Amino acid sequence: MGYFRGMKANPIVALLGGGQLGRMLIQAGLSYPARWWVMDPDPHAPCSNLAERFVCGSLSDHNAVVAFAEGADAVVIEIEHVSITALEALKRMGKRVLPNPSALEVIQDKGLQKTFLFDKGIPTSPFVLIEKQPSIHDNPFGFPVVHKLRKGGYDGRGVNVLSAPEALATTFSEPGILEQAVAIDKELSVLVARWPEGQEAVYDVVECVFREGANLVELLVAPARVESTVEAQAKELALRVARAFAIEGLLAVELFLDTEGRLWVNEVAPRPHNSGHHTIEANRSSQFDQLVRCALGLPPGSTEALGSGAMANLLGAEGHSGPAQLLGEENMLAMPGVYLHWYGKSETRPNRKMGHITVVSSTAEQSLSLAREALASMRVVALNP
Repeated sequence: MGYFRGMKANPIVALLGGGQLGRMLIQAGLSYPARWWVMDPDPHAPCSNLAERFVCGSLSDHNAVVAFAEGADAVVIEIEHVSITALEALKRMGKRVLPNPSALEVIQDKGLQKTFLFDKGIPTSPFVLIEKQPSIHDNPFGFPVVHKLRKGGYDGRGVNVLSAPEALATTFSEPGILEQAVAIDKELSVLVARWPEGQEAVYDVVECVFREGANLVELLVAPARVESTVEAQAKELALRVARAFAIEGLLAVELFLDTEGRLWVNEVAPRPHNSGHHTIEANRSSQFDQLVRCALGLPPGSTEALGSGAMANLLGAEGHSGPAQLLGEENMLAMPGVYLHWYGKSETRPNRKMGHITVVSSTAEQSLSLAREALASMRVVALNP
């Protein structure tokens, strides 16, 4: 394969985490001459029937992770919560480990992550670290205030917006951070890919579109509907963050655009990200293709957009738990420029991510309209609710 000196022919990539992100990564990776191994604690993980080798085990178990990946050439993650010491050991063995363990160790802990951003002079909302359930004396920001767990949160879990002092009594008691609430105009995201050899690729800015009348992200659209100056500033800020972490692999940089036009870094994720799913159809090289290329030591792919891309998650319906069934996909598949991605999870639960749809069209408004129409035509239910 030649680009990364030391990568042998038909290399083995060890993937830590077998969820939907890993599934889409392997789907992209099957286009390349490589072999894929997966480790996940769930024996029925979405990747379990795609990988050449699947191992059921704890991703936080140092010895288990090292034993799983010691025969591989490259190691990548699809979830942050993995053993740092195992990744360090694998890197010392000469494996190509993405992301670099030193960056992941900081990012895993949102307190360390926020402190790192602050120390580097990167704009992020003011915060304080707390070790237990916060009291009124811990909060210098007033209300509303955002309370986040330092470790273990994902997909919005581990985040509480506290609107009044009474909410302090019912929030988390584990170590966390309190953040000053930002007056948000738009929530944005930028995906950056960086190679150990120094190459970089950055995607167009993604905009979160909220459901009318509710504080709930309904859709994502790219390019974001912002001024060109904001687009350029967001990309440059995301690159600045990725370079500060010396990230190797993918980094999703979540941003707030406030009501005064300023950009703030909210959080980062060193892996494929929900805000990059549209790139599978809407860009020449998807976020998953970029990570495969980086893992195999191949040159970056083009991030050129092929149109305006939108994405919507397919969530398990309320009141439905059990074997999953998708209803209405024939209506969606009749729509031009609309694509279905099913994650292969056997069990649905209310609001569980079961798949997503993407749309590629000529304008953001058209893409969003088609995505809403497609989303309204489908439901994920249980066969025996």
